Amino acid sequence: MTSVSIDADIKAKWADGHSSYSPGSTEELALIGIDLLVKELGTEAAQQFIKQIFERYPVEQTEHALGG
Repeated sequence: MTSVSIDADIKAKWADGHSSYSPGSTEELALIGIDLLVKELGTEAAQQFIKQIFERYPVEQTEHALGG
């Protein structure tokens, strides 16, 4: 796995307001993206969208998952 650092200023706007974000890690960036997807699409549609993305990646099998 690769360690990635993020330096970004994200400004999101919608009819009822706005938010500013400054993620410093991939995890923080993912949380921001998921939050914005849920705001725009709703929970179920956001889950389906994310599921489609994960279908592109093979499942990683670890020793723990294999019982080792």
